Amino acid sequence: ELLRADNERPEVTLVARPGRATAEELLGEDAAVAGRWSPYAVRLAEGGEPGAIAAVRDGRAGVQDEGSQLVAIALANAPLDGPDRRWLDGCAGPGGKAALLGALAAQRGAALVASEKQTHRAGLVARALEGNPGPYQVIAADGTRPAWRPGSFDRVLVDVPCTGLGALRRRPEARWRRRPEDLEGFAPLQRGLLRSALESVRVGGVVGYATCSPHLAETRAVVADVLKQHPDSDLLDARPLLPGVPDLGEGPDVQLWPHLHGTDAMYLALIRRTG
Repeated sequence: ELLRADNERPEVTLVARPGRATAEELLGEDAAVAGRWSPYAVRLAEGGEPGAIAAVRDGRAGVQDEGSQLVAIALANAPLDGPDRRWLDGCAGPGGKAALLGALAAQRGAALVASEKQTHRAGLVARALEGNPGPYQVIAADGTRPAWRPGSFDRVLVDVPCTGLGALRRRPEARWRRRPEDLEGFAPLQRGLLRSALESVRVGGVVGYATCSPHLAETRAVVADVLKQHPDSDLLDARPLLPGVPDLGEGPDVQLWPHLHGTDAMYLALIRRTG
């Protein structure tokens, strides 16, 4: 069923950025229907053109898979101990999750720092965040060598580079270009980014480790290895933070699937730093 789903053309899904647009506004467009799980998601029927929608042209809404929306929402809603003023997107390019996180942060009076190593992708992040109502900063920095002090943030997202095997519906050529050894190539970077994220969050804060892959070598294996080095961190149950979404497994982490959820195969682990 998964392989069949990966051969289907994906729907175009929009996100209404909170405080700037609403799903109800987007539902007024032709060929638009409500998303399945995210309160900010609207799906366009085949032939729907995002560029024809004023809110998308203005940057108040964007094109974003519903799985990516759910990852950002879950991190934003994860319970914290203590203040909730500074958020970090440590791998922000090209800016979809950063734009949603920035809008959610603004509603709470929190500030977002969006960091992206590649300068041209940092420019894309800045464009996605342009017009955000709350305070934010976009920087070009290597997430494995933080440009900020340890423990600076209350919430941290690292949506790490990966093989992209969770998005084969959108990148069918990947099934001919990817090789088993690619998993080994990404492994050090994924672990390094998660380690830096755990060092960047304060005690009582939460890290979201996300990747668009269902491969265990890029998901649970990375989290398990890094947590061995950080015994002062605990996995949170992410499932209650995706209300209404079925078939989320035994937890505490979450793997979304094209054939079960109609999303890309996004993975999310939520980790609280306890000491």
